[in-house]
Amino acid sequence: MMQLPKNYNAKEAEKKWSSYWEKELIYAFDQKSDKEIYSIDTPPPTVSGKMHLGHSFSYSQQDFLARYKRMKGFNVFYPYGTDDNGLATERLVERINNVKSKDMKREEFIKLCLKTLKKIRPDFVQDWKNIGVSCDFSIFYSTINDHCRKISQKSFIDLYKDGREFRKEAPTMWCPECQTAIAQVELEDKDLKSYFNDIIFKLENGQDLIIATTRPELLGACVAIFAHPDDKRYKQLFGKKAKVPLYDLWVEIIPSEKADPEKGTGILMCCTFGDQDDIEHYKAHNLDLRMIITKDGKMNKLSGKYEGMKIEEARHAIIDDLKANNLLIKQEPLKHTVNVHERCGTPIEIMNTKQWFIRYLDLKDKFLEAGAAMKWFPEHMRIRLDHWIYGLQWDWCISRQRHFGIPFPVWYCKKCDEAVLADIKDLPVDPTEDKPPVKKCPKCGHNEFIAEKDVLDTWATSSLSPQLAVELMKGKPFYKKLFPMDLRPQAHDIITFWLFNTMVKSQLHYNKNPWKNIMISGFALDPHGKKMSKSKGNTIAPQDMIEKYSADCLRFWAAGSKLGEDLPFQEKDLVTGKKMTTKLWNASKFAIMHLQDFKYERHELETMDKWLISKLQKLIKKCTESFDEYEYSKVKSETENFFWNVFCDQYLEIVKDRLYNPDKYHEGARESAQFGLYEGILNILKLMAPIMPFITEEIYHLYFDKIENKKSIHNSDWPECNESYIDKKAENAGDHAVDIISAVRKFKSDSQLSLKTELSELIIDCDDKTRKLIELVLSDITSTTKAKDIVFGKGKIKVNEEVKIGIKK
Repeated sequence: MMQLPKNYNAKEAEKKWSSYWEKELIYAFDQKSDKEIYSIDTPPPTVSGKMHLGHSFSYSQQDFLARYKRMKGFNVFYPYGTDDNGLATERLVERINNVKSKDMKREEFIKLCLKTLKKIRPDFVQDWKNIGVSCDFSIFYSTINDHCRKISQKSFIDLYKDGREFRKEAPTMWCPECQTAIAQVELEDKDLKSYFNDIIFKLENGQDLIIATTRPELLGACVAIFAHPDDKRYKQLFGKKAKVPLYDLWVEIIPSEKADPEKGTGILMCCTFGDQDDIEHYKAHNLDLRMIITKDGKMNKLSGKYEGMKIEEARHAIIDDLKANNLLIKQEPLKHTVNVHERCGTPIEIMNTKQWFIRYLDLKDKFLEAGAAMKWFPEHMRIRLDHWIYGLQWDWCISRQRHFGIPFPVWYCKKCDEAVLADIKDLPVDPTEDKPPVKKCPKCGHNEFIAEKDVLDTWATSSLSPQLAVELMKGKPFYKKLFPMDLRPQAHDIITFWLFNTMVKSQLHYNKNPWKNIMISGFALDPHGKKMSKSKGNTIAPQDMIEKYSADCLRFWAAGSKLGEDLPFQEKDLVTGKKMTTKLWNASKFAIMHLQDFKYERHELETMDKWLISKLQKLIKKCTESFDEYEYSKVKSETENFFWNVFCDQYLEIVKDRLYNPDKYHEGARESAQFGLYEGILNILKLMAPIMPFITEEIYHLYFDKIENKKSIHNSDWPECNESYIDKKAENAGDHAVDIISAVRKFKSDSQLSLKTELSELIIDCDDKTRKLIELVLSDITSTTKAKDIVFGKGKIKVNEEVKIGIKK
């Protein structure tokens, strides 16, 4: 008999199979195949350190689907990219090399970034391989490489020619910490403690005008005062002026529908700039521009004595001065929501700067229709996109004041500031190093140009992820079949920027959606249901969990979450995963041990074997339907339940005697059990393969690879439901057998008897119709209960609605 390893060694197996898959090109996209293509727009993870638990959570979930589609016979186009031209990568490079980009020359810092990325990227990518992500890693892109730079710069040029891009000096959201413009999608809401400060402004007649504000440090930037036109308290003041406290500054009082009579004192000061309302008032009333905060978050000379102070420092100093001059009536503590930069948590300021924008606020209806045209899993997640589109207030600012990124392919005429764009055939270009495609300005004829030093927002490139991958296949016969892509898998927190921006770019360039289906995952939370973050100290490293348990166990945990739902990390779920691998190993060993002489033919089956095979078909059908709806969690729970309860606890215990003692049974009884073993364990392995790829591959290669002549279980065929195997009569008979055997087991346990204890007689009490069913499985009941004799008579122990039993020891 074949000798099989006693235990499964996950560490050795996962390393072995990861190398095997890569060497044997198990997950390679077949460029010569005529199979139907299934394309996945893989989220390119940001190179900002190591893979975190959220990555392992959501990337495992998308991989479940990739593996399923591959086994279903699709030629899966599943590329891998890294997002490494953004601010997060800059911060990582600064941290690793102990430098600050602002203290270095641009070209020196760029070289350092590229050198550092080349060094750290292999280990970063390896984390994805370690959790079993089945991408074709040979179809690779980095959002900073020449391939991506060319596509991103071409996108810019095309949209400029379409009249969708413009450059102007305008109020722009600005991060003082990162010292760059940011887009609305990069904002995060943060609740901060503050005060409503009731401050005295003086009217021209010397009377007091009380204004409530949370930002007294902006007093020096005040350019107007607004009240609602119907507010009787202030109607007589419209057109008059008031003096700003602490400053020799008089501003006009103007009516505005945006002033809320119920908020504070009902009157507000307009500063350039405190919020979106300030911007709208500034534009609508052609107000003066008074910028008093510098780009690095300090007060400038217009702030007077507070020049050089940081914003928070100036706020406290101004409050103290207001108190000292009896200009502060009261302070009311409050907690209010502040927009912060999601990368660093710094409250954003609004600066008047010259930036590049994509104009799209006029296309809200088009974007809403586009979002509705895609199939969402789960459907309700589309509401988040709709709400975002409804709430858009800013055109997309795509320029960033950073060193590292994709350069704008633009030069400006030194005399008239006319923009000169690169020729597409020359892309990619760096205007700080390359010359413009013309020698003279096409507008004024001047021959000197200034290179654009700003870089494109990283989302202006990441929003092209379908093209970044698909364009690698340009010129191939199947090229046009790759786009629109079949699936965009991603977490719900980036619906408003990665998903939205990609949809925007696709609509602007191609007037079509970039994908057909969207699969939304949730967050991996800490054990208390809180979001993980380094600052909270509640992060859990997936690398540590893989080392302690295995990648399969981590994936098993990730499969426990329904689509779009957040899942608290519970280590006990990995313990359960560990038990699953152990049980799979032992059950498979048992099956393989008894299949050495099996002829792989369907014999006339015993009723209990029909019972298993019938239930198995229903499981296969349910799992297939669930995967087709992207409900991987149902596949996991249904298969897990079937494996433990139906296959192991019931079926294996029932057929053991037929396998070990075939002489006690009629001819073919053992072969029938072998067929049940073979079908049962092989199909369970295949159903679990997308979720637990390593253990299933290891077991498959112990025996089944030779039978099916496949290099990998992951390239084998997904199980199909065979309707001819569904046998209701056998299921009813088998269910009665299971109920009777379970009742006898309970009796022995309650009586503190060994399960191997023989019974002198088992009495079965039922009607004639049920008796006929039970007689079909009588031999299996006899052998499993260890009953010397079974008779039909009067029993007292209730088994189910149709059956009672009596037991004689």
